Amino acid sequence: MAKKRKKGSGAGNRRPGETVRSRRARPGKTVVIVAVVAVVAALVWAGIVYDRKAESERLEAGRVADESVGETRRDTVTIKTSKGDIVLKLYPDLMPVTVANFEKLARAGFYSNLVWHRVEDWVVQTGDPTGTGRGGSGESIRLETHPKLLNRRGGVGMARGEDPDSATSQFYILREDASWLDGKYALFGYVVDGMGAVDRLVAGDMLLEVSVEQEPAGGR
Repeated sequence: MAKKRKKGSGAGNRRPGETVRSRRARPGKTVVIVAVVAVVAALVWAGIVYDRKAESERLEAGRVADESVGETRRDTVTIKTSKGDIVLKLYPDLMPVTVANFEKLARAGFYSNLVWHRVEDWVVQTGDPTGTGRGGSGESIRLETHPKLLNRRGGVGMARGEDPDSATSQFYILREDASWLDGKYALFGYVVDGMGAVDRLVAGDMLLEVSVEQEPAGGR
């Protein structure tokens, strides 16, 4: 004769005193999990939006600096690199010696197939045919500066040695503001498009060619 099953024996392996209800997730716990997930998602989205805004402002820095110069003639220069094109605006009326020297070298093909020999967090530099940072065009120019042209992110200036009048062909582009250079180095233009390419450069990348489009005197 089969033994009579004891009352409650079909309850599985519950511990003494444990009920089925006590094993289920409490409603309050689910609400907390959903709230935490929502907060995390909101923070991530806010971070993405902030990063995009910061990046947009960062890329616009050179264009804003160019606009702050005011009404003056501007020449357009396109620098082709292995990381993309960089477009500059130069100021021949404000920096006649420096701009004339740069444009003369560009038209002569001097800047074709040169290496970006100096790449740091705050600056990139090229224009040396030897790729060592010690070479140049063989002709130096006198230092000139202008109070409207400040060393901000996107600024383009002539590199030089200890002698203020020793700049030849090497030039730099600023990734960050560098106010300590103001009045000491010939800043002669700003990047108005292509700061993304400037930011992507690494040591050894190539400057492929430089082209110049002059603006007629009296125009902008």
